[in-house]
Amino acid sequence: MNINELIKKIENPGLYEKGTSQMWTDDHISKLLLDVHLNKEIDLASRKESTIDSTINWILSKTGKEKLNILDLGCGPGLYTEKLAAKGHTVTGVDFSKHSIEYARSEAEKKSLNINYINENYLNLNLEENQFDLVIMIFTDFGVLLPDERKCLINIIDNVLKPDGRLIFDAMNDKNLEDKIAPKNWEVTESGFWKDQPYIGLSESFFYKENKVVLFQHIIIDQNDNTEIYRFWTHFFSDNDLRNELKGYSFKSLSFFDDVLPAGDTWSGDNVTFCVAEKLKSNTN
Repeated sequence: MNINELIKKIENPGLYEKGTSQMWTDDHISKLLLDVHLNKEIDLASRKESTIDSTINWILSKTGKEKLNILDLGCGPGLYTEKLAAKGHTVTGVDFSKHSIEYARSEAEKKSLNINYINENYLNLNLEENQFDLVIMIFTDFGVLLPDERKCLINIIDNVLKPDGRLIFDAMNDKNLEDKIAPKNWEVTESGFWKDQPYIGLSESFFYKENKVVLFQHIIIDQNDNTEIYRFWTHFFSDNDLRNELKGYSFKSLSFFDDVLPAGDTWSGDNVTFCVAEKLKSNTN
């Protein structure tokens, strides 16, 4: 192991400097993430089932319609899509993880639920315009996208929403930002979350205060000195920040709510803001 090279890797990265590896497409990690998604008692890869149920009821109360054509971005293994389809809505789910989509399709078939699942990066979606009454993106996915990616995604959503349709998503707000910074941590293990073979894991976070960004970085070194770097850029928003994110698109009547989730820790309760954005009935602003 070249210590000097390692020191360079763990130094404070430049803003939005990319890692070398993707978590969602790694076969070992994505299988473990699926298991975490399906644990109904914890708020990690997804939220507890009771919270999902109350969130779905809250979302539907904001739509003003009984039967909806819904697009769920980052649907994972179908925890929200199944419940929405069971209520009689037409549902399309999109997720980058092959394992999650395969599981979701299998479960939908078992339960005789007609759900359209797409295994795709939602930034690359090419869907028919003006077809959805509701687009949802839940579990603060919005904040892990880089600024250009958020613009790309909002443009896609703007195109696929029907006039008078709704976009509903949640984001980490900028309360208690200092509490979001994780201490340095390291592990040496025969196998674990990152690999099914021996590895060293070096984890730490970096705070970019001016940008309201925290980088969570994980450097994984295997027994052959191969190094992988996972970087997760997490953004935090005020209500006004979110207004600016949606400015210039066909949205009106933006509303913000920080009382949707039950309290728990600095990653839940009133630390999470839900945004409801209604698309204009015409394409003029």
